[in-house]
Amino acid sequence: MATIIQKKGLPEIKETSEVKNFLNSRGIDYEHWIVPENSKTFTAKQVLNDVEKEDLLKTVNDKFELLKQKEGYTTRDLVVLHPDVPGINEMLAKFDKVHFHTDVEVRYIIDGSGYFGFLINGEKFLVHVKESDFISIPKNTTHWFYLDDAKRIKAVRYFQDTSGWVPNYTGDTTDLV
Repeated sequence: MATIIQKKGLPEIKETSEVKNFLNSRGIDYEHWIVPENSKTFTAKQVLNDVEKEDLLKTVNDKFELLKQKEGYTTRDLVVLHPDVPGINEMLAKFDKVHFHTDVEVRYIIDGSGYFGFLINGEKFLVHVKESDFISIPKNTTHWFYLDDAKRIKAVRYFQDTSGWVPNYTGDTTDLV
């Protein structure tokens, strides 16, 4: 389950309904969708080939169908990151700076973990996402992302339109002050 980390002196928020309320009140959709047991064959592996990635996506296809009907999503893919991915640090450097997208950013974490940081109306906070967390970040929401110390994640990305998914950097800092 996700954890909200706020600036120094404010408590962490860990209880699912409180996390959901905190994020929803800031325009961010959050759900806790338990990853199905039949996904474990694939999530247990660090490296997946293209066939295995597609097979893993099929195990959570009900979520894609729901999002297609509810929100008009048209495509999805699977991001598999771990320390042995060639150029991982360069890849992650695109997203660890404060930025926004002109399209919604939607992730369903099916293995591993990482941090989304947000800057909304002057407030900065982190969301430590883990297995079974679903997060939908509205377009033009200022945020950043980085992996935690485990340096691994498997996340389904859902798209309405991939052309709007380019980071627009703001120059803001990621410090929680």
